[in-house]
Amino acid sequence: MEHNSSANSAPKRVFPPLYKSSGDASSDMVAFFHMLERLKTQKRTGWVDHGNSISDHMYRMAILAMCTSDQRLDVSKCVMMAIVHDLAEAQVGDISPREGIPKAEKHRLEAEAMYNFVHEMLHDSAAAQRIYALWQEYEEGVSDEARFVKDLDRLEMALQAREYEKRHSRDLQGFFDSSIPHLRHPEVQKWGNELMAGRSKP
Repeated sequence: MEHNSSANSAPKRVFPPLYKSSGDASSDMVAFFHMLERLKTQKRTGWVDHGNSISDHMYRMAILAMCTSDQRLDVSKCVMMAIVHDLAEAQVGDISPREGIPKAEKHRLEAEAMYNFVHEMLHDSAAAQRIYALWQEYEEGVSDEARFVKDLDRLEMALQAREYEKRHSRDLQGFFDSSIPHLRHPEVQKWGNELMAGRSKP
């Protein structure tokens, strides 16, 4: 998440230990499936008081990807990328800027988590390679699909902010400032503009 509404400093994060392979591929894969449950229970930073989880965020992004009319995009890849782009957060959680962890260190922790998933839990299987390749493509942000999914990441945050504004009568302008102006894909820009037009209505 790119913005946090709280200015308070957070307690120092303690990360859980990385998984160690049992030596049995089936057992380790089931352990990975259980690891995914953390995405359902860990709240996104900034939404902790409202109950929005990491998997909530990724699921809506996947549906948004399916709604595009851009025929130049590999929509199936975009959907899968949306589903795995925050997968490392099952291990490290949603690290926010207010925690004071440098961006390079955040990336290192997430890359370490992905490496652990791929090698210790999924035993470098074809599925592991597919997941890692999608995650890496998103992180590098050089493909059309990766840039599109990054825009969906921003738009989903703005959508969530607007829903919380309406539900709790709060002004969450900072979330819009850190997302909507950065949209680059024309269709996602259109959706963002529509969102902001609706927000400006009394």
